[in-house]
Amino acid sequence: MFSVEQLQAFVTTVETGSFSAAARQLGKAQSVVSQHIINLEIDCNTPLFERTGRYPTLTAEGKTLLPQSIALLQQHQRFTNSALGLHQPIPDDITIALDEGIPLKTIAKAITNLETKYPNLSLEFLSASSLDIIDMLKNERAITGIIFSELDIPSYLDYECLGAIKFDLYIAKSHPLANQVCKNIDNLRLHRQLLLRSRTTQTSSFQFKISPDIWYSDNYFVLLELAIQGYGWCLLPSHVAFDEVNKGSLIKLPIEFKEMGWMANIDVLQHQKHSSLEVFRDLRTSLRNLL
Repeated sequence: MFSVEQLQAFVTTVETGSFSAAARQLGKAQSVVSQHIINLEIDCNTPLFERTGRYPTLTAEGKTLLPQSIALLQQHQRFTNSALGLHQPIPDDITIALDEGIPLKTIAKAITNLETKYPNLSLEFLSASSLDIIDMLKNERAITGIIFSELDIPSYLDYECLGAIKFDLYIAKSHPLANQVCKNIDNLRLHRQLLLRSRTTQTSSFQFKISPDIWYSDNYFVLLELAIQGYGWCLLPSHVAFDEVNKGSLIKLPIEFKEMGWMANIDVLQHQKHSSLEVFRDLRTSLRNLL
């Protein structure tokens, strides 16, 4: 009968494209990975890879079994994480990582209920971009993350949508784009874009690269200041830009397509090892409907 190690070797080979790359990712010898896959093929009584080319490619049978293999590995991961969390005591401290583009005043209201029920609980708050927060959760530097929704959430994280925040395109009042109405998105390609990305140079799934001339930051408030100084246009949460718009130093980009902005969902993420603990369930309950 097939084993978890065999399924890991199979799925990782597909994801990385070769037996050697899979071995490097899994920290095993290539011969071990190859043998796991051979044993899986014996157990399934069918070849899963074509090996005639330079790189292995899935057979029709391999394509059929791949999604089920991924699902089994995810269930095994959840079982392992749930088992590890069965006898965890209430933690003495919790680290919450928050995307700095999400209004802290709103989130802070949720902490009152938590503090009342757990008066001895110590809280630490970290601020980072959403993609950096996902890395923090992976390494358990943070236990709870509040981020803008990403398309690719690791399977070891549980998540729940809390609401949404409006984003719009902004420009300094002194910028050349402020004196014209952009007919379409192609006008934006002629001017520098100010774009958010993580400290590991990943770009969020809703932060699109439009202009060939881009300046980056991992912080919305740095982008705000660069925009105020006239260095380019950028996409910002409306509440971040609100004060500067009221002062007149920043304006919503004049564009013929009036609603170029959009609503970005906000999610709370918790590692599976901790998400079933009562204190984390209480935190999620307090956060619901705040946005």
